[in-house]
Amino acid sequence: MQFATRAIHAGQEPDPQTGAVVPPIHLATTFQQLEPGKHKGFEYIRTQNPTRQRLEECLTQLEEGSATACFSSGVSAISAILQTLSPGDGIVAGHDLYGGTVRLLDKVYSQWGIEVAYAEDNNPLSFEQAIQKLSKPRLIWIESPTNPLLNIVDISAMSNIAKKYGLKLAVDNTFATPYLQKPLLLGADYVIHSSTKYLGGHSDVLGGAVTVKNTEDIKPIQFIQNSIGAVPSPFDCYLLLRGIKTLHVRMEHHCNNAEKVVQYFIAHPKVKKVYYPEIEKPPLLDIVKKQMLRSGGMVTIELENTETLQKLYQRLKIFTLAESLGAVESLYCIPYYMTHAGLSEEKKQKLGVTPTLVRFSIGIEDINDLLDDLQQALK
Repeated sequence: MQFATRAIHAGQEPDPQTGAVVPPIHLATTFQQLEPGKHKGFEYIRTQNPTRQRLEECLTQLEEGSATACFSSGVSAISAILQTLSPGDGIVAGHDLYGGTVRLLDKVYSQWGIEVAYAEDNNPLSFEQAIQKLSKPRLIWIESPTNPLLNIVDISAMSNIAKKYGLKLAVDNTFATPYLQKPLLLGADYVIHSSTKYLGGHSDVLGGAVTVKNTEDIKPIQFIQNSIGAVPSPFDCYLLLRGIKTLHVRMEHHCNNAEKVVQYFIAHPKVKKVYYPEIEKPPLLDIVKKQMLRSGGMVTIELENTETLQKLYQRLKIFTLAESLGAVESLYCIPYYMTHAGLSEEKKQKLGVTPTLVRFSIGIEDINDLLDDLQQALK
């Protein structure tokens, strides 16, 4: 089946008991056992739930992996992978990452004796150099496109480096979604989602997911999932399944609108720089075309000064100033003060997260209304 068909049908077959086209939400926290230790595949909601199982099956098929474990949030999904490591193990992290990921690496798991070395940039050679700084490297962690600068990392090249040094490769695929990019087919071992974003798509559900290429890799993740208990509720799983059914339709519209917004920003005198994968120059553009179907719905810009920024957020009417992204409505944020506020000033400067950097999540409203809103705010 093609992607659109899988998004609608994978894990979501009609209920065998009633024929209901929409499978029921199983709210039960516990399940009857036939005899002590013998059950029908479900015993307790933290361990497994029929609705969550449907969601995990659907995501596995969309990412073309072997298994998925779903979590109550994106950061709990990230944590599950990091908790498979031991004190003394090392992580090679991408140059620019979501602020919450950096917070976990620098302020949580570093306290557990896990070493972190950041690549100096997104060049594969920089990752190799970072590997040399660690006494016991185990994992490479990247995003592509990155948050918030939408930088592109060559996933296939990173896979080759991981194999060369005997490491695992984890790719946060939140911005691209499995519709636009499939890291497992490019050689990644783990693919991570904040399913709160594009997978849900409606700003009304919190979730995370880890999909693996090799079945053996899901076992420690599932053990942590069950032991820690950071699992989504059955109703949240239902909302995510409902959102995923229209993922392919929404992503096409997000991309269409984003491409037009990018062209508007490129021509605007008050915009110093536009960040968007499609406008990269070769060889980066070649990587974009190799690993992404399209460039996505996220657009980041650098404004000329703070005065223009203030006018922007005072005047925008359709775009909403808010955390998060990937929803049907258009959102924007100032990473310096919001998503990346927890980073040190030195780290912000090194990454290029300035006070006038603005990250837009382009929604699926009418493009003329979005452009009119930007025009009246920036004129």
